[in-house]
Amino acid sequence: MEHGLIHAFLLDGKGGAKALNWPEVREWQPSQGLLWVHLDYSQPQVQSFLEEQAAINPLVAEALQSGETRPRATRIDNGLLMALRGINLNPGAEPDDMVSVRIWAEQSRVISTRKRRLMSVTDVAEELIAGSGPRAIDELLSALLDRLVSRMSDTVDVFEDQVAEFEEQALEKQTPEMRAELGHFRRQIIALRRYLAPQREAISQLLNDKSEWLSRDTRLQMQETQDRLIRHIEDLDAVRERAAVTQEEIGNQLSEQLNSRMYVLSIVAAFFLPLGFLTGLLGINVGGIPGADSELGFGIFIGMLIAICIVQIFWFRRKGWM
Repeated sequence: MEHGLIHAFLLDGKGGAKALNWPEVREWQPSQGLLWVHLDYSQPQVQSFLEEQAAINPLVAEALQSGETRPRATRIDNGLLMALRGINLNPGAEPDDMVSVRIWAEQSRVISTRKRRLMSVTDVAEELIAGSGPRAIDELLSALLDRLVSRMSDTVDVFEDQVAEFEEQALEKQTPEMRAELGHFRRQIIALRRYLAPQREAISQLLNDKSEWLSRDTRLQMQETQDRLIRHIEDLDAVRERAAVTQEEIGNQLSEQLNSRMYVLSIVAAFFLPLGFLTGLLGINVGGIPGADSELGFGIFIGMLIAICIVQIFWFRRKGWM
C-alpha cells in the first residue's frame, strides 16, 4: 500500500486492468478509460486527494472519509454514493464486527475507501489482475455487491452449525454457562442482522436508480444478489429464533432442577419440624420435664418420635407430597 493507495486499476474493457500508481491516478482523465481507485481514508495523502484533487462534491469527499456509516445508496449530481458493509474475516475478528466500504461511482470512475481490510474488495482486485474481472463500471459495482454477500454465506452457515450444537448440548446437559454462551451468540446475530437489513434497502435504492450506465443485465445480477441477501437475513432470523428457544429451554430445565431440589429440601424441613420442636422443648433445663426421673423415659420418647415419623409419612403420601 503506497501512502493509502490500496488498489488503482484502469479497466481494459475485457476483464483485465492496468495497475496505476499515485501520479497516474492524479493525472487520470476520463478519456483514458474506466478507473477504479481503492483507498485507505485514514491516510493524510488520501484525505488531501479526496478534498483537493479528486474533483468530487465536498459532501461526497466528506462521506468517503466518514468513520461511522449506515448502509445506503444516494444519488448526488451524476453519480451514486454508497455505504456498504461486509463480514469481518480478518484473523481474530468477531463476525458481527462488520467492515464498512464507501463507494462513489460515476460513469467513468469508481472511488472506494475503507479503513480495515475487506476480503470482498480483494477478491474483485484479484479477478482484474487475472483478467477475469468486471469490464465496466456497472459490472464493477455488481461484482463488489456480489462478493460482499457471497462472503456472508460461510458466516451464516457457521451460525447455523453453532445453534445446532447448542440444541444438541441442551438435550444432553444444561449448565448456566451455556445460557451465557447462548446470550453472546444471540447478540452476535442481532448485531449482524442490524447491518444487513439496511444493506438490503441500499441495494433496492441502487436498483431503482435511473442511471443510464447501469445496464439491464447488471440490474438483474444485482437483483439476484439482493435475493441472496434476503435469504441470509431470513436464515439469521431463523437461527436467532432457534437460539432463543434453546436458551429458554435451558432456562426452564435449570428452573425445574432448582424447583426439584427446593421441593426435596422443603419436604425434609417439614418432616423434621415437629421432631425438632419436641426435642427442643424437652431439652430445656427447667424442672418438671416429663420422664426426667424415669429409666423408661428416653425409650418412650424415642418411640413417640418414631410414631410421629410414621404418621407424617402416611400423611405426606396421602397428600401426594412424596
